[in-house]
Amino acid sequence: MAFSRRKAMLACALGLTTLPVWAQDYPNRTITMVIPYSAGGPTDAMARMLATAIRPVLGQTMIVENKAGGGSNIGAEYVARAQPDGYTLMLGTSAPLAINQSLYANLKYDPLKSFAPVIQVGYLPNVLLVNPSVPAKNARELIAYTKANPGKVSFASSGSGASSHLAGVMFNMQTGTDILHVPYKGTGPALNDLLGGQVQVAFTDVLSALPFLEAGKLRALAVTSAKRSRALPDVPTLDEQGVKGFDASVFFGVVAPAGTPKPVIAKLNAAFLKVLEDPEIKARLQKQGLEAPAQHTPEALAAYAQAEANKWRAVIKASGAKAD
Repeated sequence: MAFSRRKAMLACALGLTTLPVWAQDYPNRTITMVIPYSAGGPTDAMARMLATAIRPVLGQTMIVENKAGGGSNIGAEYVARAQPDGYTLMLGTSAPLAINQSLYANLKYDPLKSFAPVIQVGYLPNVLLVNPSVPAKNARELIAYTKANPGKVSFASSGSGASSHLAGVMFNMQTGTDILHVPYKGTGPALNDLLGGQVQVAFTDVLSALPFLEAGKLRALAVTSAKRSRALPDVPTLDEQGVKGFDASVFFGVVAPAGTPKPVIAKLNAAFLKVLEDPEIKARLQKQGLEAPAQHTPEALAAYAQAEANKWRAVIKASGAKAD
């Protein structure tokens, strides 16, 4: 088997189009999809839904394995080192696929070179939230309020280097505000203190924000994506409110180890695409606030990850944020 795999990798390197012998009946055993986060979170829930739905499409079981830790780097490194045979995949987010290379000085994988992109599942916009005690009713008013009250407004994040942190950094950079960053160990603790008024502002994903918005416990001033969220159609984007070009979302993508044969990637892409186009799955993902990407090709995911890496590299450099 090892010799056959080496032949497959050599064939890919030489640009040969013949499907390797070992992959002609792919898949013929269980596939593992690694989640670089703990069980119970939004990425884990999404992975389990996709893994269940893809079984009848591929004709094989797909199991979900959580390998949390290191800001998602432990799971990502594991997949980067796995055999490139299509039987070990990762459902990753912006962190391991684009952001971490600029945050961690000693990363043991390259987010853009260690993986073969399979498909972008979608992206989850962040929401600019405020405690009801904040008088601002929109982003413009928050900017004015912050500048009129220097040192009195702070924003919570789920941790240094997280999307919720970097969105706040980008907001400060583009608006000239100086909202103080207060990092927490997770989204839950951050939102708890936002609810309690210990901090006044937070940038968090739509899925986490929805229950508090529906209960009237927090107020949404804007979504941070380029387009409005289908889950919050009445909430305008920051771009609409004068913060031009602002786009801070968490994207989700399935990847395999670099060197996985292209025919195997193509089969996986087609299978995941069929699942994502299923009306029931689409409805469930939309209810969770997930937005569909413009394209589902492996090339589209590669280009999107590269663009995100470039964007966040500039933000991280300007902010001086580090996660080691």
